[in-house]
Amino acid sequence: MVVPDQDAGPTTAGSGPAAEPPPRGGGNAALHADAVAVLTGWTPTGPAAAESRDRTLALLADGPTALEHGHLPGHLTASALVLDVTGTRVLLCLHGKFHRWVQLGGHCEPTDRTLAGAALREATEESGIAGLVVDPVPIDVDIHPVACQGGSLHHDVRFAVFAPAGAVERVSDESEALGWFPTDRLPEPLAGGTERLVAPALAAHARRPG
Repeated sequence: MVVPDQDAGPTTAGSGPAAEPPPRGGGNAALHADAVAVLTGWTPTGPAAAESRDRTLALLADGPTALEHGHLPGHLTASALVLDVTGTRVLLCLHGKFHRWVQLGGHCEPTDRTLAGAALREATEESGIAGLVVDPVPIDVDIHPVACQGGSLHHDVRFAVFAPAGAVERVSDESEALGWFPTDRLPEPLAGGTERLVAPALAAHARRPG
């Protein structure tokens, strides 16, 4: 996966050179370096996102271990709000564990080289849609408590992802259902923080070339 930066164009699932294996010891140094660079250069989309960005950079000062599930102060995750080709609908999943509609996403993996790549991988796995494209500039950062490793925090970096024309979704094992919803009529019950992703995701869609 090509390492995106703030000026890079969108990345497509499966594009770029084959990922090298993560370095031995010290966790995923490449992904850690990307996370620090992306968040340091990012202009937050609101006050809450700015505070979460600063707290996440403080977490990343612990080094690559901040990406690991067992890092009890918290660890990074990546998620994606998927828009259809027209930018009028978003794809959400009914989460199998907490039974709320939410954007797609999850934990970073050792093979992930970039945060945007991790979000794209998760979106592809959970939607079953080939040919998704991710905008490498985050649209939000959110921190919330979870039950991982007996209690921790997810520092979730969120991206806009665009589906191709004619995309057909397929429910994964992690979801009860998938559904397309108009951007101004999201379903209930809705996970906290999902609604505020719509405006910056639509802005990212409007910036797309062509």
